[in-house]
Amino acid sequence: MESELKNLNPASNAQDVSSKDDRPLLKSDSAVVPPDDLQELEKKFAAYVRSDAYGPMGCGELPLKEKLLLTLALFTLVPIRFLVAFTILVLYYLICRVCTLFSAPNREGEGEQEDYAHIRGWRRVVIVQCGRFLSRAMLFTLGFYWIGETYRDPFKTEDEGKHEDGGESERPGAIISNHVSYLDILYHMSASFPSFVAKVWSLFTPPNLLPLCRRSVAKLPLIGLISKCLGCVFVQRESKSSDFKGVAGVVTERVHEAHLNKSAPMMMLFPEGTTTNGNFLLPFKTGAFLAKAPVLPVILRYPYKRFSPAWDSISGVRHVIFLFCQFVNHIEVTRLPIYYPSQQEKDDPKLYANNIQKLMAREGNLILSDIGLAEKRIYHAALNGNNSLPSVLHQKDD
Repeated sequence: MESELKNLNPASNAQDVSSKDDRPLLKSDSAVVPPDDLQELEKKFAAYVRSDAYGPMGCGELPLKEKLLLTLALFTLVPIRFLVAFTILVLYYLICRVCTLFSAPNREGEGEQEDYAHIRGWRRVVIVQCGRFLSRAMLFTLGFYWIGETYRDPFKTEDEGKHEDGGESERPGAIISNHVSYLDILYHMSASFPSFVAKVWSLFTPPNLLPLCRRSVAKLPLIGLISKCLGCVFVQRESKSSDFKGVAGVVTERVHEAHLNKSAPMMMLFPEGTTTNGNFLLPFKTGAFLAKAPVLPVILRYPYKRFSPAWDSISGVRHVIFLFCQFVNHIEVTRLPIYYPSQQEKDDPKLYANNIQKLMAREGNLILSDIGLAEKRIYHAALNGNNSLPSVLHQKDD
């Protein structure tokens, strides 16, 4: 769920992708990496290394006490949390269904982008307020009982609510956040209920299922309607078709609209393009900055003692189970002031992106990294004992 709207490499069709793609799957029965090789990998791909009690890919050897706690939670806490979480999901789906009755969805981008984010009146109020409340309830269910929020102004401006040129404060066009976990979305939904860029496949989707995943988020039971009410922009991460330009255009228009129109839904973008372990900040893609609009930087961290909520190098199923088994989880949020780009940054989106990245790294005490999604796949392949480099190595992100 992140902005990868630049530098996609158009090539063969989806059928070719499914037949040649060798993206690694994070399996529980993966081959064990020798200690010396593992240390070398962890130095090279530090942004994706898990350092919690569960080890690489969540498959590390656990002490007896931890095994007993997991077993106890698996048969007590997990069923309760699953039932409550599913109830919240169904309840919000029903709310969205009622609020969208007799309403035609807004369509963008060659008729393939559909959303209900532009509904006005009481329907929109109910969708947003219930969405924020239930998202916070979902986080509470998952053990995030307290959320620490810090508002920091690195520029130490004396006049709040003023533009750096002396004018009135403008509304940001997008919220820019580092990407640590799928839990990031729940927090941002509870805080501001923005629209997202919804990726169609994850790093853990089997290659043979990729052709079936195109815009599948919008068609998923329960999730599909909710994502449309959020105003998500659906995009296929490895799109080989000409609709990439249309998707990038939709996002740029949404950011520009949110900047100028206070009633328009805000865009929420993760310019890193993938998740990390929370200690690093990857290079930013420029798609979030093409609209030349002010942005609101937000930094997320997940302190932990046993299991790290970061979704870095662990399968989705294992991550969910371990997360449900941990009684208390923590999230810390640092909100920076609205960042207004200079004319030079408006003319150079790459400069704009780099400056925001450096600002967030400095204020969030994060380490700047120069690796990206391609290196993440290589690291996952190595953890799975795959000695051959993935073909994605040649599809280097810019």
